[in-house]
Amino acid sequence: MKKLTWFLLLFIGNLILAQESPVVKVAQGELKGNIKDGLQVFLGVPFAAPPVGDLRWKAPQAPSNWTGIKNADKFAPGPMQGGTPPSGKSEDCLYLNIWSPAKTANEKVPVLVWIYGGGFGAGSTSETVYNGEQLAKKGVVLVSIAYRVGLLGFLAHPELSAENPNHASGNYGLMDMIAGLEWVKKNIDKFGGDPNRVTIFGESAGGIAVSMLCASPKAKGLFHGAISQSGGSFGPSRVTTYPGENMKLLKDAEESGVAYVKQAGFASIADLRKVEADKLPGGRGWPIVDGFVIPDDQHILYQQKKYNDVPILVGYNSDEGASFSPPKTPQDYISGVQKRYGKFADELIKAYPVGKETVPKTARDLARDAAFGWQTWAWATLQAKTGKSKVYYYYFDQHPDYAADSPKFGAGSPHGQEVAYVFENLDKNKPDLTPSDFAISDAMGTYWTNFAKNLHPNGKGVPNWPNFTNKKPQVMYFQQKPFVGPVPSEDALLVLDKYFAWRRTAEGKDWAK
Repeated sequence: MKKLTWFLLLFIGNLILAQESPVVKVAQGELKGNIKDGLQVFLGVPFAAPPVGDLRWKAPQAPSNWTGIKNADKFAPGPMQGGTPPSGKSEDCLYLNIWSPAKTANEKVPVLVWIYGGGFGAGSTSETVYNGEQLAKKGVVLVSIAYRVGLLGFLAHPELSAENPNHASGNYGLMDMIAGLEWVKKNIDKFGGDPNRVTIFGESAGGIAVSMLCASPKAKGLFHGAISQSGGSFGPSRVTTYPGENMKLLKDAEESGVAYVKQAGFASIADLRKVEADKLPGGRGWPIVDGFVIPDDQHILYQQKKYNDVPILVGYNSDEGASFSPPKTPQDYISGVQKRYGKFADELIKAYPVGKETVPKTARDLARDAAFGWQTWAWATLQAKTGKSKVYYYYFDQHPDYAADSPKFGAGSPHGQEVAYVFENLDKNKPDLTPSDFAISDAMGTYWTNFAKNLHPNGKGVPNWPNFTNKKPQVMYFQQKPFVGPVPSEDALLVLDKYFAWRRTAEGKDWAK
């Protein structure tokens, strides 16, 4: 009897241990994660070889196999950047994280893959607000993938293009995302995920990257839906870039790369590869039209129906312009508009008016729309016109009604505010949050996970969200409650659209040199 009791206790102990430390076999070897609140959690999973040494400024390579069981119980360091992410930073940064509600490997749970923002110069998966627990509890496998940022992720240079079999350089960060999605396609079924129901989503640079992946032939078949929060890359290329016109052509980016290497005091890329990552001279990075990962101007690709036609859910926040150093005086605003927009300045100032002594939200909205609003609207209207998949469009405007004597009077929702709502990671201790905030957060988390499950956001417990069409352009507002309304500032967007169309003419291209 004692022997039977001992075996029973041993069995129960092993069962508890297995529940606490799930082991999953992927293509490279075995991974041991943790169980937290009923979820399987795997952190710091390598999806590519460390991009160090000779692999710096090269496409991501396949990860190495390992023997034994690899612990996947903590976030890996984020990519090299100016600040320091919660998990630290390292050039060895190509790892992903998984939160899975599946109890067995054969459940085929839909997958949401998060791509962080940070202006392509910062960001990491370990930020607290990106914790995938709450969304996973709504019935999706949540994956977050890392990618190289800054010049380590986006340096273009003639030497780098020459050594590349595709004669291109500069979009390593985007290739990291693609490598992460390829890993997900090959391995996510081991975690109970469905590789045939993958939705990518991201915010800011992450949302811009989502739009780029939708236009990249290299990402074809790796995802089946796309969500972009304050993203989109539909502006024309430009040597001197501005928000909304961020893209350079390969030749122009290579020239910038040559100048960077020269200013840094090095003779070649080979010399620069010998420098430790934290000793590299600083510089800005951004994706480019390289003719390979990004074949052409994205607006043109959509006009030509040359994109990955999947259902999309896209939108932006009401006061994004407040987050990007708004001009302090009306004259600063007018001068800035004249410098950037040339012959369209007067028409745009009329569409986005400034006060006599202040720069109100109406003027800030030009920066919002150039960078995010028009990008979203152009994406939605182009896909509604040329694609077969449905489009869902939102406008986030969740904030208090500020009193007239408040310094925030007239302010809306700033850049990035919606991220905590989507992840349902609002700080419950913040005194200014109201029941409406938590209701909006629950609705957004539900819509986002519904979209991953069904490729549309609708379901029980949330108001119906109609798909956007050019004949009936309906938008879901998140403003104290979800409700359907018109495209915000549509008349002003049409003026901005005229500017972007002109920029693609010979006259506009010549003017912007």
